[in-house]
Amino acid sequence: MSAREQAPPLDHAAVRSIVFGVMLAMFLSALDQTIIATALATIGRSFADVENLSWVVTAYLLTATVAVPLYGKLSDIHGRRPMLMVGIAIFVAGSVACALAPTMPALILARAVQGLGGGGLISLAQTIIADAVSPRERGRYQGYIASVFATSSIAGPVLGGVFAEHLHWTLIFWINLPLGLLAILMSLRALKALPRHERPHRLDLIGAVLMMAAAVTLLLALNWGGTRYAWAAPEMLALFAASALLWLLFGWRLARAPEPFVPLTVLRNPVIAVATTSAAFGFGTMIALAIYAPVYFETVLGLSAAASGLTLIPFMGGVVVGSTVSGQLMARVLRYKRIGLVGLPVAALALLPVALAPGRLSVAAVATLLAVAGTGLGTVLPITTIAVQNAVALHELGTATAVNNFVRSLASALLVAVYGAILLGGVARGPGGLTLEALLAAASRGGADLAPVFGWIFAAAVAGLTLSFAFLVRLEERPLRSAAPRVDAPPIAAE
Repeated sequence: MSAREQAPPLDHAAVRSIVFGVMLAMFLSALDQTIIATALATIGRSFADVENLSWVVTAYLLTATVAVPLYGKLSDIHGRRPMLMVGIAIFVAGSVACALAPTMPALILARAVQGLGGGGLISLAQTIIADAVSPRERGRYQGYIASVFATSSIAGPVLGGVFAEHLHWTLIFWINLPLGLLAILMSLRALKALPRHERPHRLDLIGAVLMMAAAVTLLLALNWGGTRYAWAAPEMLALFAASALLWLLFGWRLARAPEPFVPLTVLRNPVIAVATTSAAFGFGTMIALAIYAPVYFETVLGLSAAASGLTLIPFMGGVVVGSTVSGQLMARVLRYKRIGLVGLPVAALALLPVALAPGRLSVAAVATLLAVAGTGLGTVLPITTIAVQNAVALHELGTATAVNNFVRSLASALLVAVYGAILLGGVARGPGGLTLEALLAAASRGGADLAPVFGWIFAAAVAGLTLSFAFLVRLEERPLRSAAPRVDAPPIAAE
């Protein structure tokens, strides 16, 4: 007869070491999505190729998004630590290839490789924290995750601009080499104490390929719609039709595979479905506001490009505060859903004045309202993430977390496209869709023409938060598990 002995739960020092170890890995991925924006013009001039410049962003977005569920599934099979090392290594290798790229096509290909590595870092980091901390205590660490996104959103454009203007644009990629090596060293040591919950699984390659192909075609359509092609162009209709067909084939594969790429127990779980949808609207609204709010400050309120970027600080700072407070309260209250049910309406009400009077408010007033909106919006992020992780068995944690992040990424792309369509619809366009010149021409007229357009954009943000609230109301509030994960010790023979 044998027994399985378990070591005591991880103490706070060990958990903190694990969290800090994966935060740098998260920062790598989050920073790379923002640091390149302000360097794109310089990169285009360097290669004398501006026609394909958008692919520098699109290539990373495509591969990073489709890689998320793959990392989640593989981490459930092989463990979090090895998959995190693989992700960081691919990301760093892609970064070096970007810095050394001799042509624009080579840079685009290297960015795709970089996205394959970076796509799993954030989802894996959230899963690792879930492995180390019980759901009831997990919210206390969500503030760290929010701070990583906020820091990257603010520091990324600033660093990208400084490197491109005063040093050399390749430094936006070379900086990932020391950061990546440090992340590997910190994670290798910290994750040795991580509890392991993986089980033998089979990877459904056909399902994985179908899901990735469906996501790629959808993302291409969302990125090209209204810019490269008109929304009703034959090319766009073909992309949407192809994506719909591939999603149907993916659903058919899920119903028939012996062990589908995404377990049906995860997809049919009502908590996961509702929490993920609520998170998708909340997170997508946050990303869309982070992209279009600086444009609003520049074109409507007359700030410079540099100053308009700084206006994100109150908004993203509010997200960090809201997420941190919400996470702390989740460890102390039973009715944790109520935190978001208060925060989301506050966020929507804060955006309402900007939607109704976008051209009549001062910069200080809008920045204050965005800070309040960010704080309210931030409350829902830890609630939905922890609710998803609390609703599955430990051996499905990676897959469920990855599905949550994957849906959030697709929703972000969709909402950014919707906001872009609203903005572009209010500006004179050429036959191929909106051009940057048209937007600048509108701005040069004093922004009067764009103020009503941005009113509709902020109204769309209010609608997005309202939908997030509606799904949060429907969320089943299951008691959070309070038992801390344990480190499994090898089996020992009973005497």
